[in-house]
Amino acid sequence: MNNSVKNTGRLLWAGLRALLVLTVVCGVIYPLAVTGIAQALFHHKANGSEITSEGKVVGSSLIGQRYDLPLKKGQETAEPDLKWFQPRPSNGLGTNSVNTQYKLILSGATNLAGDNKVLIDQVEAARKAVIKDNSTATYKVEKSDVPADAVTSSGSGLDPDISPDYADLQVHRIAEKNHLSVAQVQKLVDEHTEGRVAGFMGEPRVNVLELNIALKGLVAKS
Repeated sequence: MNNSVKNTGRLLWAGLRALLVLTVVCGVIYPLAVTGIAQALFHHKANGSEITSEGKVVGSSLIGQRYDLPLKKGQETAEPDLKWFQPRPSNGLGTNSVNTQYKLILSGATNLAGDNKVLIDQVEAARKAVIKDNSTATYKVEKSDVPADAVTSSGSGLDPDISPDYADLQVHRIAEKNHLSVAQVQKLVDEHTEGRVAGFMGEPRVNVLELNIALKGLVAKS
């Protein structure tokens, strides 16, 4: 009986020591080491790829933002603020009172089939809006000019980037609304167009938040 109790005690003590050692190693030392390495070598990415403007964090380069006018009485959906470059359509982006361009509400795709009438109607309505919003007195947008990303959301609904084609489509409207030359705005787009990752992965893209921050600076100087 005594031997049995002693053996049980030894096993419990061995188990407790193993628990303590593993807790310290896996729960303290390892997380601190990984966090330290991440902060030292990948500080920007480890902190959420934050983007700052005028000394304040205004968002992340990984999450899109909307640029809408304040809701009017009786409105359910805000109208886009056309002095800014617009992102892809999405129900996952919204606004808040601290930074009116940045709030994560939800993430997800529509899960509608390509022949679903609801999706077809949404795309057609979005196409008409893009044509109307971006046509100016000197620049007429045709139906064939509208790229796919201008009328469809991404799989996550939070894509921070648009295609160079969609950015180019908005240049004339941005120039007119902000009293800038087309050449000035086009130069901004070109400077903020990123190529494929490693030269072959993905597609060329333009980060809308970074582009709008640059636009804000250009407007302030003009």
